Amino acid sequence: MDPLALIFFGLGAFVILRLLSVLGTKTGHEKRPDLEGVQRPLKPARGEGAPSAATDRKLAPVSPQATPLRDADPGFDEKLFLDGARAAYEMIVEAFAAGDLKSIRRFLAQSVYDAFKAAVSEREERGFAYELKFVGIDNAAIVSSQADDEDMTVVADFSSNQVRVTRDREGKVIEGDANRIDLIKDRWTFSRKTKSADPNWLLVATGAA
Repeated sequence: MDPLALIFFGLGAFVILRLLSVLGTKTGHEKRPDLEGVQRPLKPARGEGAPSAATDRKLAPVSPQATPLRDADPGFDEKLFLDGARAAYEMIVEAFAAGDLKSIRRFLAQSVYDAFKAAVSEREERGFAYELKFVGIDNAAIVSSQADDEDMTVVADFSSNQVRVTRDREGKVIEGDANRIDLIKDRWTFSRKTKSADPNWLLVATGAA
């Protein structure tokens, strides 16, 4: 994960840096209306033995960034993937904020799960409360991908609007502002086995875009 160019003061410095390095960086703030969330699971690709999406309908062309995925899987649907990625992004961010890693465990690679668990444990040991209101996603796009006979990997950028606040044991705000919506930019990497019967993608890396 890329280090964030932020300087924090007080007791919570280390923990807040850990939290932000896991879930992205702030680039500004602005008031925006709530955006309608996408409830589709992150299951955009076909499994081995299942009929390809290409046999059911004519697929739209993919972006150059997603071409390796279409070459490896003729049924890869970029729009469907991004719809699922948006839903997964919101779900994972909210679950992390709530400390509910159990509900998202199956979507996380072991290294990401371990990083999330360590950050949540550190937060709880310090007695910090992490509050998050997810306003909506401005944009999600594939920025690069690669695929071979074994694995398919996608790097996707997300721009979202969130209200994020960290409080200490006494309820004092030590990071964030409950009255401010921040624009958060993340770059996440997803991966799956090319010929796996399981169509789900795993989150294998997170960082700031």
